[in-house]
Amino acid sequence: MAKRVFLETTIPSFLASWRTRDLLQAARQQITLTWWEGHRHAYELCTSQIVLDEVADGDPDAAQKRLAVLKDIPLLELTDEVGDLARAIMESGLLPPKAVRDAIHITVAAVHGVDILLTWNCRHIANATIMKELESVVRSQGFELPILCTPEQILGE
Repeated sequence: MAKRVFLETTIPSFLASWRTRDLLQAARQQITLTWWEGHRHAYELCTSQIVLDEVADGDPDAAQKRLAVLKDIPLLELTDEVGDLARAIMESGLLPPKAVRDAIHITVAAVHGVDILLTWNCRHIANATIMKELESVVRSQGFELPILCTPEQILGE
């Protein structure tokens, strides 16, 4: 059975964005595209309404491109358990108050038993310095933390 991968907002953003001259961002765009074109079919993809809301913000043309990336991706439900777990994460102090949506991305994936949360957000999500404590908070609420990683890490190349 294919592993389930939750696509966080940065994934469609990198896929649909204009190519940049910034070397790090350009590399991330290319890695994301490489995974998308050559490896995504090995996984069962999912996302949430929160991600759709985030990618719909901003420039209308760019938003349309980001939304097109997620067009046929199933949405995971935003349940009361998602809200409760997000509250527990925010109360832990591991994420700053402005990162509530990031907590929701994590909790949607955890509550629905997703295997991997794919993101380029290494400040609030795929952050090794908070991972162990984050896992402890999620487990204390009866859930398993999905693997939080970047497209570069999932490629393993």
